Amino acid sequence: MLKFYVSKTASPYFYHLMEFSFSYDKKKVIQALRLHFIAQREIKIMMILVNVFAIISAVLFYQKIIRPEPFLLGTIVWLLMLSAVWYILPYSIYKKSTTFKEDFIAHINDNSFRLDNEKGYVTWNWNKFNYFYESPHFFHLYFNKKSFFILPKEGVTDDILHELRALLNEKLPNRKR
Repeated sequence: MLKFYVSKTASPYFYHLMEFSFSYDKKKVIQALRLHFIAQREIKIMMILVNVFAIISAVLFYQKIIRPEPFLLGTIVWLLMLSAVWYILPYSIYKKSTTFKEDFIAHINDNSFRLDNEKGYVTWNWNKFNYFYESPHFFHLYFNKKSFFILPKEGVTDDILHELRALLNEKLPNRKR
């Protein structure tokens, strides 16, 4: 949840390197949230363990060493995990967050990243972010492993995207996925 400071006028002390407006597309945000969840270490470990259990139970069931219940249990757990990560988590986060339903103006310079909307503004210095990740539709700017902001690429000119990518690479570590 973003906290905005109410101001009807722009700060005269904010030097603009790049400025662009954006809003969010629901389908793309859901996909970005899926990428975030799947990239979490805990989810990766859980997926590996559930898959190993499902494979072992399938092999043992095929060899008639176990009854069908463990194989069925592994399948159900796998389907529940897939549903949670792919559907339930992203849609619940999207539904709870008002951020994805608002329009913003981004102001980016060498020192900070600022968002404006009709409610006010918020400014983050680059040192507030730990790293970033670039996906097909967004720049994911991470405050920590669990908290991040997604900045859409849609509607941004190629020149600004190139400058923004260079600035992010200069200011933040890039995590490849």
